[in-house]
Amino acid sequence: MRDPYSVLGVPKNADQDTIRKAYKKLARKWHPDVNKAAGAEDRFKEVNAAYDILGDDEKRKNFDRFGEASTRAGFDPRAAGGFGFDFGGGVDVDDLLGSLFGSGGRSRGPRRGRDQSIHLDVDLMSVVKGANQSVHLRRPDGRSERLDVPIPAGAKDGGRVRLKGQGLPPRGGGPCGDLLVTLRVQPHPHLRRSEDDLEMDVPITILEALKGGSITVPTPTGDIKLKVPAGARSGTRMRIKGRGVQRRGRPGDLYLVLRPEVPQASTAALVEAAEAFEEAYDTPVREGLTL
Repeated sequence: MRDPYSVLGVPKNADQDTIRKAYKKLARKWHPDVNKAAGAEDRFKEVNAAYDILGDDEKRKNFDRFGEASTRAGFDPRAAGGFGFDFGGGVDVDDLLGSLFGSGGRSRGPRRGRDQSIHLDVDLMSVVKGANQSVHLRRPDGRSERLDVPIPAGAKDGGRVRLKGQGLPPRGGGPCGDLLVTLRVQPHPHLRRSEDDLEMDVPITILEALKGGSITVPTPTGDIKLKVPAGARSGTRMRIKGRGVQRRGRPGDLYLVLRPEVPQASTAALVEAAEAFEEAYDTPVREGLTL
Protein backbone atom coordinates (compact mmCIF):
# COMPACT_ATOMS: atom_id res chain seq x y z
CA MET A 1 0.00 0.00 0.00
CA ARG A 2 1.37 3.44 -0.94
CA ASP A 3 1.40 6.27 1.57
CA PRO A 4 -2.05 7.95 1.24
CA TYR A 5 -0.50 11.40 1.61
CA SER A 6 1.71 10.68 -1.42
CA VAL A 7 -1.23 9.28 -3.39
CA LEU A 8 -3.24 12.49 -2.90
CA GLY A 9 -0.16 14.72 -3.12
CA VAL A 10 -0.83 16.57 0.15
CA PRO A 11 1.46 17.30 3.14
CA LYS A 12 0.91 15.51 6.43
CA ASN A 13 -0.36 18.69 8.06
CA ALA A 14 -2.99 19.30 5.36
CA ASP A 15 -6.45 20.26 6.59
CA GLN A 16 -9.60 18.43 5.53
CA ASP A 17 -10.54 21.04 2.93
CA THR A 18 -7.17 20.62 1.19
CA ILE A 19 -7.47 16.83 1.30
CA ARG A 20 -11.02 16.93 -0.08
CA LYS A 21 -10.04 19.23 -2.97
CA ALA A 22 -7.02 17.07 -3.86
CA TYR A 23 -9.21 13.96 -3.82
CA LYS A 24 -11.87 15.50 -6.07
CA LYS A 25 -9.27 16.66 -8.59
CA LEU A 26 -7.58 13.25 -8.81
CA ALA A 27 -10.83 11.28 -8.77
CA ARG A 28 -12.10 13.35 -11.69
CA LYS A 29 -8.80 12.85 -13.56
CA TRP A 30 -8.70 9.06 -13.13
CA HIS A 31 -12.45 8.29 -13.27
CA PRO A 32 -12.82 5.26 -15.63
CA ASP A 33 -15.72 6.95 -17.45
CA VAL A 34 -13.45 9.88 -18.32
CA ASN A 35 -9.96 8.40 -18.54
CA LYS A 36 -9.66 5.38 -20.82
CA ALA A 37 -5.89 4.99 -20.41
CA ALA A 38 -4.51 1.67 -19.17
CA GLY A 39 -4.24 1.69 -15.40
CA ALA A 40 -6.69 4.56 -14.89
CA GLU A 41 -9.16 2.38 -12.99
CA ASP A 42 -6.39 1.15 -10.64
CA ARG A 43 -5.31 4.74 -9.95
CA PHE A 44 -8.95 5.69 -9.32
CA LYS A 45 -9.26 2.88 -6.76
CA GLU A 46 -5.96 3.91 -5.14
CA VAL A 47 -7.14 7.51 -4.83
CA ASN A 48 -10.41 6.38 -3.22
CA ALA A 49 -8.54 4.10 -0.80
CA ALA A 50 -6.26 6.99 0.21
CA TYR A 51 -9.23 9.30 0.81
CA ASP A 52 -10.98 6.59 2.80
CA ILE A 53 -8.13 6.94 5.32
CA LEU A 54 -7.33 10.65 5.23
CA GLY A 55 -10.94 11.79 4.88
CA ASP A 56 -11.85 10.17 8.20
CA ASP A 57 -10.39 11.89 11.28
CA GLU A 58 -10.20 8.70 13.35
CA LYS A 59 -8.64 6.58 10.58
CA ARG A 60 -6.19 9.36 9.78
CA LYS A 61 -5.14 9.66 13.43
CA ASN A 62 -4.59 5.91 13.64
CA PHE A 63 -2.62 5.87 10.38
CA ASP A 64 -0.40 8.74 11.52
CA ARG A 65 0.39 6.83 14.72
CA PHE A 66 0.48 3.19 13.64
CA GLY A 67 1.03 3.35 9.86
CA GLU A 68 -0.23 0.68 7.46
CA ALA A 69 -1.08 -1.70 10.33
CA SER A 70 -4.05 0.54 11.18
CA THR A 71 -5.69 -0.24 7.81
CA ARG A 72 -5.84 -3.99 8.38
CA ALA A 73 -9.09 -5.71 9.29
CA GLY A 74 -9.60 -6.09 13.03
CA PHE A 75 -7.05 -3.45 14.01
CA ASP A 76 -7.58 -2.23 17.60
CA PRO A 77 -5.71 0.97 18.55
CA ARG A 78 -6.09 0.13 22.27
CA ALA A 79 -4.36 -3.20 21.85
CA ALA A 80 -1.68 -1.47 19.80
CA GLY A 81 -1.04 1.04 22.55
CA GLY A 82 -3.40 3.75 21.38
CA PHE A 83 -4.66 4.55 24.90
CA GLY A 84 -1.80 3.19 27.00
CA PHE A 85 -4.18 0.63 28.63
CA ASP A 86 -5.78 -2.42 27.10
CA PHE A 87 -9.13 -3.07 28.77
CA GLY A 88 -10.02 -5.72 26.20
CA GLY A 89 -12.84 -5.63 23.69
CA GLY A 90 -15.70 -6.50 26.06
CA VAL A 91 -15.17 -4.22 29.07
CA ASP A 92 -17.47 -1.25 29.61
CA VAL A 93 -15.29 1.57 31.00
CA ASP A 94 -18.27 3.22 32.72
CA ASP A 95 -19.04 -0.04 34.52
CA LEU A 96 -15.41 -0.45 35.48
CA LEU A 97 -15.13 3.05 36.96
CA GLY A 98 -18.49 2.65 38.68
CA SER A 99 -17.36 -0.55 40.38
CA LEU A 100 -14.14 1.12 41.53
CA PHE A 101 -15.51 4.39 42.82
CA GLY A 102 -19.21 3.74 43.25
CA SER A 103 -22.12 5.73 41.85
CA GLY A 104 -22.39 8.13 44.78
CA GLY A 105 -25.92 6.93 45.56
CA ARG A 106 -27.29 8.32 42.32
CA SER A 107 -29.91 6.27 40.50
CA ARG A 108 -28.75 5.72 36.98
CA GLY A 109 -31.42 5.08 34.37
CA PRO A 110 -30.87 3.05 31.23
CA ARG A 111 -27.78 4.29 29.45
CA ARG A 112 -27.89 5.16 25.79
CA GLY A 113 -25.60 3.18 23.52
CA ARG A 114 -22.72 4.74 21.63
CA ASP A 115 -23.12 6.31 18.21
CA GLN A 116 -21.62 4.42 15.29
CA SER A 117 -19.98 6.16 12.31
CA ILE A 118 -19.61 4.92 8.74
CA HIS A 119 -18.80 6.42 5.34
CA LEU A 120 -21.02 6.05 2.30
CA ASP A 121 -19.94 6.69 -1.29
CA VAL A 122 -22.76 8.29 -3.28
CA ASP A 123 -22.92 9.48 -6.88
CA LEU A 124 -23.52 13.14 -7.66
CA MET A 125 -26.98 12.50 -9.13
CA SER A 126 -28.13 11.12 -5.76
CA VAL A 127 -27.44 14.45 -4.04
CA VAL A 128 -28.77 16.41 -7.02
CA LYS A 129 -32.20 14.76 -6.94
CA GLY A 130 -32.27 13.07 -3.53
CA ALA A 131 -32.30 9.29 -3.17
CA ASN A 132 -32.27 6.31 -0.84
CA GLN A 133 -29.19 4.11 -0.73
CA SER A 134 -28.80 0.83 1.12
CA VAL A 135 -25.92 -0.04 3.44
CA HIS A 136 -25.12 -3.37 5.09
CA LEU A 137 -24.06 -3.26 8.73
CA ARG A 138 -22.64 -6.05 10.83
CA ARG A 139 -24.14 -5.87 14.30
CA PRO A 140 -22.21 -6.74 17.50
CA ASP A 141 -24.02 -10.09 17.68
CA GLY A 142 -22.75 -11.00 14.20
CA ARG A 143 -26.01 -10.34 12.35
CA SER A 144 -25.90 -8.52 9.02
CA GLU A 145 -28.57 -5.87 8.62
CA ARG A 146 -29.53 -3.73 5.65
CA LEU A 147 -30.53 -0.13 6.26
CA ASP A 148 -31.86 2.51 3.88
CA VAL A 149 -30.06 5.84 4.14
CA PRO A 150 -32.13 8.81 2.92
CA ILE A 151 -29.89 11.19 0.96
CA PRO A 152 -31.50 14.64 0.81
CA ALA A 153 -31.24 16.74 -2.34
CA GLY A 154 -28.57 19.35 -1.75
CA ALA A 155 -26.41 17.22 0.57
CA LYS A 156 -22.72 18.10 0.33
CA ASP A 157 -19.54 16.08 0.30
CA GLY A 158 -18.66 15.42 3.93
CA GLY A 159 -22.25 16.02 5.06
CA ARG A 160 -23.79 13.69 7.64
CA VAL A 161 -27.07 11.80 7.82
CA ARG A 162 -28.14 10.69 11.31
CA LEU A 163 -30.23 7.53 11.67
CA LYS A 164 -31.80 7.60 15.13
CA GLY A 165 -31.51 4.44 17.20
CA GLN A 166 -29.43 2.55 14.63
CA GLY A 167 -26.12 2.77 16.49
CA LEU A 168 -24.61 0.47 19.12
CA PRO A 169 -26.62 -0.98 22.02
CA PRO A 170 -25.46 -0.33 25.61
CA ARG A 171 -24.36 -3.14 27.91
CA GLY A 172 -27.22 -4.32 30.09
CA GLY A 173 -29.98 -3.00 27.86
CA GLY A 174 -31.29 0.43 27.02
CA PRO A 175 -31.75 2.62 23.95
CA CYS A 176 -29.26 2.29 21.09
CA GLY A 177 -27.12 5.16 19.93
CA ASP A 178 -27.41 6.69 16.48
CA LEU A 179 -25.77 5.78 13.19
CA LEU A 180 -23.85 8.72 11.69
CA VAL A 181 -23.38 8.34 7.94
CA THR A 182 -20.77 10.64 6.37
CA LEU A 183 -21.41 11.13 2.66
CA ARG A 184 -18.57 11.04 0.15
CA VAL A 185 -19.88 12.44 -3.13
CA GLN A 186 -18.13 10.92 -6.14
CA PRO A 187 -17.18 13.09 -9.15
CA HIS A 188 -19.50 12.95 -12.16
CA PRO A 189 -18.00 12.53 -15.64
CA HIS A 190 -20.10 15.36 -17.10
CA LEU A 191 -21.57 17.51 -14.32
CA ARG A 192 -19.74 20.02 -12.13
CA ARG A 193 -21.37 21.41 -9.00
CA SER A 194 -21.14 24.86 -7.43
CA GLU A 195 -23.42 25.00 -4.37
CA ASP A 196 -26.90 24.34 -5.84
CA ASP A 197 -25.96 25.14 -9.46
CA LEU A 198 -24.63 22.64 -11.99
CA GLU A 199 -22.50 23.10 -15.08
CA MET A 200 -22.18 20.77 -18.07
CA ASP A 201 -20.25 20.94 -21.33
CA VAL A 202 -22.42 20.36 -24.40
CA PRO A 203 -20.65 19.34 -27.64
CA ILE A 204 -22.07 20.89 -30.81
CA THR A 205 -21.05 20.61 -34.45
CA ILE A 206 -19.29 23.37 -36.37
CA LEU A 207 -22.43 23.85 -38.49
CA GLU A 208 -24.61 24.17 -35.37
CA ALA A 209 -22.19 26.78 -34.04
CA LEU A 210 -22.30 28.78 -37.28
CA LYS A 211 -25.98 28.52 -38.21
CA GLY A 212 -27.59 27.76 -34.88
CA GLY A 213 -30.26 25.12 -34.49
CA SER A 214 -32.33 23.03 -32.12
CA ILE A 215 -30.62 20.27 -30.10
CA THR A 216 -31.76 17.89 -27.35
CA VAL A 217 -29.82 17.96 -24.09
CA PRO A 218 -30.17 15.75 -20.99
CA THR A 219 -30.74 17.41 -17.60
CA PRO A 220 -31.19 15.93 -14.10
CA THR A 221 -34.96 16.24 -14.47
CA GLY A 222 -35.32 15.07 -18.07
CA ASP A 223 -34.33 15.97 -21.62
CA ILE A 224 -34.97 19.45 -22.96
CA LYS A 225 -34.85 21.04 -26.42
CA LEU A 226 -32.40 23.90 -26.65
CA LYS A 227 -31.98 26.54 -29.35
CA VAL A 228 -28.31 27.14 -30.12
CA PRO A 229 -27.77 30.76 -31.23
CA ALA A 230 -26.12 31.33 -34.60
CA GLY A 231 -22.45 32.23 -34.23
CA ALA A 232 -22.09 30.45 -30.87
CA ARG A 233 -18.52 30.51 -29.62
CA SER A 234 -16.78 27.84 -27.56
CA GLY A 235 -17.52 28.59 -23.90
CA THR A 236 -20.90 30.25 -24.52
CA ARG A 237 -22.96 29.64 -21.37
CA MET A 238 -26.70 29.10 -21.41
CA ARG A 239 -28.67 29.17 -18.16
CA ILE A 240 -31.53 26.72 -17.67
CA LYS A 241 -33.48 27.77 -14.58
CA GLY A 242 -34.50 25.19 -12.01
CA ARG A 243 -32.60 22.28 -13.56
CA GLY A 244 -29.76 22.19 -11.03
CA VAL A 245 -29.75 20.65 -7.54
CA GLN A 246 -33.38 19.91 -6.74
CA ARG A 247 -33.51 21.40 -3.26
CA ARG A 248 -37.13 21.61 -2.17
CA GLY A 249 -38.66 25.01 -2.79
CA ARG A 250 -35.55 26.59 -4.35
CA PRO A 251 -33.81 24.37 -6.92
CA GLY A 252 -30.55 25.54 -8.44
CA ASP A 253 -29.88 26.26 -12.10
CA LEU A 254 -28.08 24.32 -14.81
CA TYR A 255 -25.47 26.10 -16.94
CA LEU A 256 -24.76 24.57 -20.33
CA VAL A 257 -21.38 25.41 -21.84
CA LEU A 258 -21.32 25.08 -25.63
CA ARG A 259 -18.23 23.36 -27.04
CA PRO A 260 -17.99 23.21 -30.86
CA GLU A 261 -16.25 19.96 -31.83
CA VAL A 262 -13.84 19.65 -34.75
CA PRO A 263 -14.37 16.40 -36.75
CA GLN A 264 -11.72 13.79 -36.01
CA ALA A 265 -11.47 12.71 -39.64
CA SER A 266 -9.41 14.95 -41.92
CA THR A 267 -10.23 15.05 -45.63
CA ALA A 268 -9.29 17.35 -48.48
CA ALA A 269 -12.80 18.81 -48.44
CA LEU A 270 -12.56 19.60 -44.72
CA VAL A 271 -9.17 21.24 -45.15
CA GLU A 272 -10.55 23.32 -48.03
CA ALA A 273 -13.50 24.37 -45.87
CA ALA A 274 -11.12 25.27 -43.01
CA GLU A 275 -9.10 27.44 -45.40
CA ALA A 276 -12.29 29.30 -46.25
CA PHE A 277 -12.89 29.80 -42.52
CA GLU A 278 -9.36 31.18 -42.20
CA GLU A 279 -10.17 34.01 -44.62
CA ALA A 280 -13.23 34.98 -42.57
CA TYR A 281 -11.26 36.14 -39.51
CA ASP A 282 -11.18 39.95 -39.23
CA THR A 283 -8.24 39.97 -36.79
CA PRO A 284 -5.67 37.37 -35.69
CA VAL A 285 -7.29 35.02 -33.20
CA ARG A 286 -4.35 35.33 -30.76
CA GLU A 287 -3.96 39.08 -31.08
CA GLY A 288 -4.91 39.77 -27.47
CA LEU A 289 -2.94 36.86 -26.00
CA THR A 290 -0.29 38.47 -23.79
CA LEU A 291 1.41 37.61 -20.51
